[in-house]
Amino acid sequence: MHAVLEEIGKIGIVPVIKIDDVEKAVPLARALAAGGVPCVEITFRTAQGEEAIRRISKEVPEVLTGAGTVLTTEQVDKAINAGAKYIVSPGLNPKVVSYCIKKGIPITPGCANPSDIEQALEFGLEVVKFFPAEQAGGIDYIKAISAPYHDLKFMPTGGINAANISKYILFDKVIACGSSWMATADLINAGDFDKITALSKEAVLGMLNFSVAHIGINSPNEPEAINGANLFNRLFGHPLIHGNKSVFTGENIEFMKTPGFGAHGHIAIRTNSLSRATAYLERAGITFDYESAQKDPKGNITAIYLKEEILGFALHLVQAK
Repeated sequence: MHAVLEEIGKIGIVPVIKIDDVEKAVPLARALAAGGVPCVEITFRTAQGEEAIRRISKEVPEVLTGAGTVLTTEQVDKAINAGAKYIVSPGLNPKVVSYCIKKGIPITPGCANPSDIEQALEFGLEVVKFFPAEQAGGIDYIKAISAPYHDLKFMPTGGINAANISKYILFDKVIACGSSWMATADLINAGDFDKITALSKEAVLGMLNFSVAHIGINSPNEPEAINGANLFNRLFGHPLIHGNKSVFTGENIEFMKTPGFGAHGHIAIRTNSLSRATAYLERAGITFDYESAQKDPKGNITAIYLKEEILGFALHLVQAK
């Protein structure tokens, strides 16, 4: 997959933006990045789109900037010359798609049915935009339509918001979601960039949906771990679940048979998307112990420890099932 599309997948959210005042473009990009969304799709729905892309690309290069609502090859040239790193179109125009491929810039065309998808596959595309997502059947339709196309990824756009983004992101064939609720035209035109930053952070946290999965308590040895688990069972009635390295009481308390990560133990944090969560935290300066990573048969990381501890407790992320 193209490196730009891989980066979009790590971010998980693509704000789709219509710029009415080009002076708002740079502060908007900075507000999105401050909220944890270093990505933007500037649409060609206004005459300011090209210049907005140029300014963001030059002044906020850490924000991955693309062009949306691209309908012609002339707009492709304008977008590339302005610094766009990717192209998004509302439908699949074979002329535009082939031109982007010739130019070496990734394009994500809109597709809403198998015929569209198979045209995209003929061009060798690996990602398509599913548009309009909610109006065309939502995540259930994506799951149904994607079944025959094993390696294809989707970027649903249209009607996605804080209330429903997590159900899209949980599906492994969704590379990212396009939306604009965190940066509406009213907020941009009003210059309310603090609100855009707050809503962007809310969008990211809604997508990742962090929650405590369990707490692990280090025991000096196996008998002590079993004693601790038995006491918890007698007090609270939580059933014991014996494993090779630990004993769980219920699903949330784990007694380690030998000292594990952390001086006192560990706290496991569940997330809808472990790969996006690690990327989000790494952008914030957090480091991970990749030697601790656990993987599924496909090679996807399902659990990983942070190098940082909190009051003697190690932290690790775990992929929600």
